[in-house]
Amino acid sequence: MPVPAGPTPQVTTTTLAPSSGSTQAPEPGAAPSRRRGRWIEHWDPEDPTFWRDGGHQVATRNLWISVFAEFLGFAVWALWSIVVPQLGAAGFTFTVDQQFWLIAVPSLVGATLRIPYTFAVPLFGGRNWTIVSVLLLLVPTVSLAVVVQDPETPFGVMLLVAALAGVGGGNFASSMANISFFYPEKEKGKALGLNAAGGNLGTAAVQLAVPLVIVTGAGIALERAGLMMIPFVLLAAFLAWRFMDNLSHARADVRSFAAAARNRHTWIISFLYIGTFGSFIGYSGAFPTLLKNQFPEVTLSIAFLGALVGSVSRPLGGIVADRVGGARVTIAAFAGMAVGAFGAIQALGSHSFGPFFGSFLLLFVATGIGNGATYRMIPAVFAASGEAKGMPDDERAAHRLRVRKAAAGCIGIAGAVGAFGGFLIPRGFAVSNDLAGSLVPALWIFIGVYAVMAVVTWAVYQRRGASLAAAGV
Repeated sequence: MPVPAGPTPQVTTTTLAPSSGSTQAPEPGAAPSRRRGRWIEHWDPEDPTFWRDGGHQVATRNLWISVFAEFLGFAVWALWSIVVPQLGAAGFTFTVDQQFWLIAVPSLVGATLRIPYTFAVPLFGGRNWTIVSVLLLLVPTVSLAVVVQDPETPFGVMLLVAALAGVGGGNFASSMANISFFYPEKEKGKALGLNAAGGNLGTAAVQLAVPLVIVTGAGIALERAGLMMIPFVLLAAFLAWRFMDNLSHARADVRSFAAAARNRHTWIISFLYIGTFGSFIGYSGAFPTLLKNQFPEVTLSIAFLGALVGSVSRPLGGIVADRVGGARVTIAAFAGMAVGAFGAIQALGSHSFGPFFGSFLLLFVATGIGNGATYRMIPAVFAASGEAKGMPDDERAAHRLRVRKAAAGCIGIAGAVGAFGGFLIPRGFAVSNDLAGSLVPALWIFIGVYAVMAVVTWAVYQRRGASLAAAGV
């Protein structure tokens, strides 16, 4: 990742301790003022002069390091998705159900950690928490490198170590929260989109790299899957320590989460996000094992393409949603996911690898487009549902600010709830395989769920007569 080196122009350094604050209001347009420990005291990105004279440069530097750290978080989160299919070659004899548990549990832990990780940034500082959260990635990577060397390692120990990888899933929430504090409203969408897409690519990268790295002349050295991450984790921690900043004005906005939790649209969108982002994480985790079990003659090195096309199609979903509305694109994405799952069912019936692989690529593209579109719906839905009709001008600005904060809270809640789909999909495949000896029942259930989600999206946001239909959400 390109990181601008050297001190930031027009950033003044003081000797105040991080806990102290200035009671004197800064002059309009004043450059960022930094305290000891890389704490920035004055930060006003909405001021054009401030943004031009140093603010934009500081924000950009923090963004790219954040992208790198989040990229590694997703990579560690997805590490077991590509390790599990290789366990048999390393001498492990786990059942299919146990394999899917090892794939699913990191998503369960990662989803659970997303809310506390969001509040960690205001509590500890964005730079400080980035250092801590990145260094925490050493725990699951080193642990993995140890346990995979002994095929006699009990399944319970393996499951615990796999659960540790969930800390990588929490990184997304803290990274997004941190970057949102640095950028003005008009540029937050682009910055957060880059941050999210860069993180998602970590899944594809680790699924590409691990099969190449673990190969040895006599077999496989599975411990390399964990060891290869250590230099990158240490590099990210150093870059965060050397170049990132903490913002004194960043505060944990519990009220925004409370306001979002009381709004029914938060839970509707969270339900939809299970189908889009949850499907992306779930299929990304399960795809290598599905390929290994269904088509053992095929090299696992191609499994990364699913996560790759799902990651790069996410911005496309947001772009199209900006033009035609997020609800319409989300409905189309669910339709595409249903078609992809149906194609996979047909391919399993004829044991045809090409159609199976192509159907899953369609699934991944649809999940990526759905991710971008559903995320775009959040501010639009809250703006439309909280429209201040008939409100006096002096109250309208404060009302709109409350609406924006509630939308931000919805983003945090939906991101956490949606990630639980990464647990549900692998477990769905496992149960289907145990009860029916086939993946087909699970795929039919997924198709039914996507149909329900599409109908909910239409009924709430597109149906003629619905309260938000005219808003073009």
